[in-house]
Amino acid sequence: MQSALSYSTLDNGITLITLTNNSSDVIAGRIFLKNAGARWEQRTKAGLSQLLTSVITKGTEKLTALDLADKIESMGASLGADASFDYLLFSLKTVSSDFREILAIAAEIMRSPSFPTTEVELEKQLTQQNIRSQQESPFNVAFSQLREAIYRDHPYSLSVLGTETTLATLSEADLKAYHQLYFRPDQLVISLSGRLEPEIARNWVEETFGDWKNPPMTPQILDFPLLISKPETRSTHQNTQQAIVMLGYLTPGVKSPEYPIFKVLTTYLGNGLSSRLFVELREKRGLAYDVSAFYPTRLDQSNFTVYMGTAPENAAIAQEGLRSEVDRLCTTPLSETEMQVAKNKLLGQYALGKQANGEIAQIYGWYETLGLGINYDLDFPDQINAVTSEQVQEVAQTYLTEPYISLVGPESAIYSSPKVLS
Repeated sequence: MQSALSYSTLDNGITLITLTNNSSDVIAGRIFLKNAGARWEQRTKAGLSQLLTSVITKGTEKLTALDLADKIESMGASLGADASFDYLLFSLKTVSSDFREILAIAAEIMRSPSFPTTEVELEKQLTQQNIRSQQESPFNVAFSQLREAIYRDHPYSLSVLGTETTLATLSEADLKAYHQLYFRPDQLVISLSGRLEPEIARNWVEETFGDWKNPPMTPQILDFPLLISKPETRSTHQNTQQAIVMLGYLTPGVKSPEYPIFKVLTTYLGNGLSSRLFVELREKRGLAYDVSAFYPTRLDQSNFTVYMGTAPENAAIAQEGLRSEVDRLCTTPLSETEMQVAKNKLLGQYALGKQANGEIAQIYGWYETLGLGINYDLDFPDQINAVTSEQVQEVAQTYLTEPYISLVGPESAIYSSPKVLS
């Protein structure tokens, strides 16, 4: 598979990655827009990236939303857009014979969107409903207040959706200004996988994107100061049938040499039914409805978070249990068996996540967009296998000593927390 991988750069700066995979008559593409997304939004414009990706497929200078839907559906194809903190993403897939046409449609959507006023207002309403719905979810409330505590004024502190307040102020003019500033060919990474040859793929991309010129104005690359961990406890009262207990820690991002170490640590502690948290806190002690850990991939500083959904009367002991399991990482080295099981699970899931053309296009384009390069697909397993128990303990002692704490649940559960009582 690796020998079929091709990498090139067009004259206007577009990065093209092509992987020939003839196992099925399908081509999938991922088009990443670097230096865009929620990280680059002004705080007063939070949610602008997500709103743009919701509306950009709803009309161009030549095609209405209905025209686009008819063209895409008549091919049995799929084409969508989404926003993350660190980039924007366009996803497309169709049978090989139709891919040239779906690529041309994607180019038109990206280069000349119309942002119809009615569609903009409709998407704003739908997003506001989504925000309100998330505010009713104890988990989302807990993670939102944890994120705000950890990241403070950094854009990572807010949801990609923005807030009801910021969303209400966004306009068609904001979308057009954002598009004009950030959509440019030298920020595009086009990653294709399927039944196609690199030379043909390059010709298709040249036809659809090759005459796109870079605007003279370069987007400002925001540079946020390094965050300093200042743990605190935040709580929200909700009359729910369960309490959410969440502990978070400020950690390095994807370009840190500690990134693979945290991946192993997260897998050991909170990935699946055999993970340490699940076995110790749910199976043995019966504390948890749901318990896990996660470590998001971020360009800037990330966060390592453990959480539990539990009965309100167990909130205090649940917090102590989570804290105890994280503290154990600082004091007790993982055994050789524990390390190997975590690595095998992580690498097995990594391999299984690259079966379909869309997944293959995603992983190579994602690595290139994050600045790791396409060879990171080979480097990552080697880095995981090289992680030692001593390294896991060292990063735990460095980063996982004092948590931010987020609590959501009935008032009785909140005030039973040892941190709140203190």
